[in-house]
Amino acid sequence: MRVFGLTGGLGMGKSASDQLLRARGVAVVDTDDLARRVVEPGQPALEQVRQLFGPEAVGPDGRLRRAELARRVFAEPAARKQLEALLHPSIRALWQSQVAAWRKEGRPCAVVIIPLLFETGAEAHLDATICVACSAATQRQRLLARGWTSQQVEQRLRAQWPVEQKMARADYVVWTEGGLDIHAAQLARIVSPEGGK
Repeated sequence: MRVFGLTGGLGMGKSASDQLLRARGVAVVDTDDLARRVVEPGQPALEQVRQLFGPEAVGPDGRLRRAELARRVFAEPAARKQLEALLHPSIRALWQSQVAAWRKEGRPCAVVIIPLLFETGAEAHLDATICVACSAATQRQRLLARGWTSQQVEQRLRAQWPVEQKMARADYVVWTEGGLDIHAAQLARIVSPEGGK
């Protein structure tokens, strides 16, 4: 089985890639979904987050207060590093377990979406890497459309490698400025549900 890792800058098309790949029958796991799962109520990581960041990190309903935690970790790089060190091992174990299950099923290929793929050294566990990218102007427009302030955009961009660095490291680059049909066609040339290259 060929395992691809897909990354890219914020707002550059990772979620769209997820939907397009799934629509073609490709096995996909998104580590953002896993990151939410590992801090669900009852999960050990939620209590560890509460111990690390204080009781205000968890709401009265026992759920992680995501907006509050994001506000803090994106304003304080040291806090973000602590959170990543806490969560990333569990997230990696989950996606590797999913890939192993797909391998047993005889799937020909799979894609793991990892926003911090190169930052965490995950490429060592993958057969090939794909970076989705667009211009800085388009990225900013997409992020502001999410309702983020300019300050939030800048803080989040500083938390990741510049997309140019990711593009240089990736085996494949998918440019997402055009429509979804162009985006899909680029992905199809790289990843095939029948196994591809």
